[in-house]
Amino acid sequence: MREALARAEAAEGLGAFITLVPEALEKARTLDVRRAAGETLGPLAGVPVAVKDNLCTAGVLTTAGSKSLTGFVPPYSATVVERLEAAGAIVIGKTNLDEFGMGSSNENSAFGPARNPHNPDFVPGGSSGGSAAAVAAGITPLALGTDTGGSVRQPASFTGVLGFKPTYGALSRYGVIAFASSLEQVGVLARSTRDLELALSVMFGHDPHDATSLASPPDLTGAHGDLTGVRVGKVRELCGDGNSEGVLGALARTEATLKALGATVGEVSLPHAPYGTAAYYLVAPAEASSNLARFDGMVYSYRSGEDRLGQAEVMRRSRGESFGPEVRRRILTGTYALSAGYYDAYYGKALKVRRLIAGDMARAFTSYDLLLTPTAPTAAYRLSEKGDPLAVYMGDVDTVLANLAGVPAVSVPAGTAEEGLPCGMQFMAPALQDARLLRVAGALEAAAGKSFAPVAADFL
Repeated sequence: MREALARAEAAEGLGAFITLVPEALEKARTLDVRRAAGETLGPLAGVPVAVKDNLCTAGVLTTAGSKSLTGFVPPYSATVVERLEAAGAIVIGKTNLDEFGMGSSNENSAFGPARNPHNPDFVPGGSSGGSAAAVAAGITPLALGTDTGGSVRQPASFTGVLGFKPTYGALSRYGVIAFASSLEQVGVLARSTRDLELALSVMFGHDPHDATSLASPPDLTGAHGDLTGVRVGKVRELCGDGNSEGVLGALARTEATLKALGATVGEVSLPHAPYGTAAYYLVAPAEASSNLARFDGMVYSYRSGEDRLGQAEVMRRSRGESFGPEVRRRILTGTYALSAGYYDAYYGKALKVRRLIAGDMARAFTSYDLLLTPTAPTAAYRLSEKGDPLAVYMGDVDTVLANLAGVPAVSVPAGTAEEGLPCGMQFMAPALQDARLLRVAGALEAAAGKSFAPVAADFL
């Protein structure tokens, strides 16, 4: 714990954390005493964990990266946090993120951007950029994020670590500050497949507090073994034009490694995949418009000081002053898509495309055990390089599919691309077949050896 906290302080310039938890060291001392007394401790006893700041933590400031939650200290913890702590893990801090999880670069935070440990001039990805940076920098071996359209997998790719989004409903969303409820899922970032498996195993399980929680979570039996006979389908629409040369090179290396490990690799078509980004950026903002309506300055969120102006004006000003540009953009987009006269043309049509994408994937899984795409079309880009929101949105073309269909997906480190920066490959599996993803990640990790997910040192 001392090492983790010292490394977090040394890496302050990365902007990975919004809040550190000083009580973490005392909790570690307590565990030492209990172990010395012969007590049997949990499987994660003493393991430092970083938690994305849109997951509630009892008694610890939780901001969702937004000015609107300045000073908010929740009285309870998210179920996933409670389960990690029950297994002995210790939360050392709350990590930076794009405000409310809305972004793909971690530049949309009220607390400033997070930076990529492999080169601090580049973004770490988002929205779970702080969690990815904490793991990539070797501060913690595990970190929690949330994944609404790729917000765990894309930063994992940009920082060279593992990023896992389980089947929708496998992990409780109780205690997550909601962005888009039908899409988002808690995810895990790590540098080891075994660490991923251990974290998932202690967090899986039905939660009566979450109506979307599965009664029977995925069975992780079969998460180990070689890849002999495993059928991998490379998605035609996402594995060609539009990807950088470096990413295509990493894809070719991954395909060669899969074949060497005994898997068969073929090509599969998801005809509606190119429409995934457009569908996502209607469904997600529409749900955000609804979920963020509660942040009106009337109960616990930021309130403008102009009370004499009347309730409606105070609410308008409070939201305008406390939400950043990206959050305002998505709320306005979502409200428009849900408005009378436009619902069927936009939101309703996006739901139909979502169903078509899920159907494409279901058919593909009748022929293949796993689907393969790059996690992102490029490696990380420089801070402030992409001023056009649409250019940022298009970077989610690979990852949004798993969220729209509710299937599990993992980003696996795949070496480097442009500028010597990491990139990742994404594998998707049918719903509840999360073990398949751990199996392929573990096999690729064993094949890569020490070069799989090295700790970044460029930030020191």
